[in-house]
Amino acid sequence: MDAAELRAMQAPIKERYKSDPSAAVITLKAKGSIDHEGIACKVETGRAPAVAGLHPGTGGSGLELCSGDMLLEALVACAGVTLKSVATATDIPLKAGNVIAEGDLDFRGTLGVDKEAPVGFEEIRLRFEVATDAPQDKLDLLLKLTERYCVVYQTIKNGPKVSVSMKRV
Repeated sequence: MDAAELRAMQAPIKERYKSDPSAAVITLKAKGSIDHEGIACKVETGRAPAVAGLHPGTGGSGLELCSGDMLLEALVACAGVTLKSVATATDIPLKAGNVIAEGDLDFRGTLGVDKEAPVGFEEIRLRFEVATDAPQDKLDLLLKLTERYCVVYQTIKNGPKVSVSMKRV
């Protein structure tokens, strides 16, 4: 796909959102069930179910997916798609590339070993390795726009309002 094809594909969508801003607001949903054997949650992915469980660093077998890994994978997926979209829209040729996310956790927090230890990622690093002949100013623009438009990156960076509830069923 080239820049013209991308613009042509997105033009009617953008026009609809400009004329009816409420049409651009959607609610994404995810659902999981905890009736799976063991300490696990079966997540409905829209393709095949994914079973998440404890990380080996907290007692898991390593056979199930780790939700921390899944968070980083979502960041990589979103950042990679955004990078490709921006590169296409701005005519920055990419021959190949990798998107790498790394995050540091201290499991003492989530295991309750040390109440002072944080629960969750202390730091997340996102890195792009690209094969391109584009000049540095174009790569700087590509990085800036990818950061700006990547939904998962912006969500992690800015921390949305979150609410939690529980009800008996």
